[in-house]
Amino acid sequence: MPAMRFLWKRLYTAVATARWSMLLLVAAMHFLTAWTLLAATGETDLTGHAATFFYYYVVTATTVGYGDLSPSGDAGRIAASLYVVPIAIAIFTAIIGKAITDITSYLRRNHMGMGSHARKTGHVVVIGWQGDRTRRLIEGLIADGGRENQPVLVSSSLTENPMPSEIDFVSVETLSDGRGLERAGIIGSRTVIVRGRNDDETLAATLAAQAAAPDAHIVAHFEEEGPSRLIAGHCEGVETVVSVSTDIIVRAACDPGSSALARLMFSGSTADTAYSVRVPPGVMTTFLDLLIHMKKRHAVTVIGTKCPAEGIVDLNCAADKRIGSDDVIYYIADHRLATNEIDWQGLRGEAA
Repeated sequence: MPAMRFLWKRLYTAVATARWSMLLLVAAMHFLTAWTLLAATGETDLTGHAATFFYYYVVTATTVGYGDLSPSGDAGRIAASLYVVPIAIAIFTAIIGKAITDITSYLRRNHMGMGSHARKTGHVVVIGWQGDRTRRLIEGLIADGGRENQPVLVSSSLTENPMPSEIDFVSVETLSDGRGLERAGIIGSRTVIVRGRNDDETLAATLAAQAAAPDAHIVAHFEEEGPSRLIAGHCEGVETVVSVSTDIIVRAACDPGSSALARLMFSGSTADTAYSVRVPPGVMTTFLDLLIHMKKRHAVTVIGTKCPAEGIVDLNCAADKRIGSDDVIYYIADHRLATNEIDWQGLRGEAA
């Protein structure tokens, strides 16, 4: 008896912990041997047709037991009682248990940031978690059109997804971990936002992100000017944002209400927000014509432009400044305008 218990325990453990291929192979072998055994005992009503026996086997293994099919002879009943029923039920239980375990492990693995989103494309990767500040950042991204493709958060300080219904999550040891960034799908991302716990962490993560996704639009937030200038000098195309809280305090002190102006312009939840759009090929006009056309035709206010060759944003442009293809227009509106929503043809007519 101890030997039998030992063998049974080893068999059950092997089945329960086996890979799916092994588990399905055991199920197939038992199915065939059960069919052979019942056929040998004369149970032709059960084994005469493959579909009939399959139905009997599944009903038996799942313990449903409709009773419409069962062995009719003593030999068949003994074979079913000692071999077919107990092992079929054990195999079915092992399959169900493994399926539940695998599904739970998969969901839990993703929730804990151990999964992979390397196949995602066109999404936003947010590197770094600073509590409510990052939460508001993600909520703003989603409100601004990110619902169709969930952002991916990369964090070294979290062990579980802080916003499971809104984002995907990747846990890493350091924010500059290349493999972790690959799991976040950074190669296929359109935008990467980096904000570490300090400027050193942000600097390292920005360099890693730029190396992993040179074609993505990378935005890095720094507290001091030094790291920002370092990135600007070595990583072309990386947009750096330096904390402007001190400048806002100065403006609020000298020009009352200016702090509210900054908050309104850069908030995704207010009626009037700053947006940008790139001028398509074939358009050539002046800033004044553009300003008048956009206000009349689309009820938006143009506040500045950026020429790729100059690389700087020009606010309050000269009236005769030339605006052409590939320039970026910055405007204030109550919603974003896509390039194809703007009447560029009408602008050409007015300019002419």
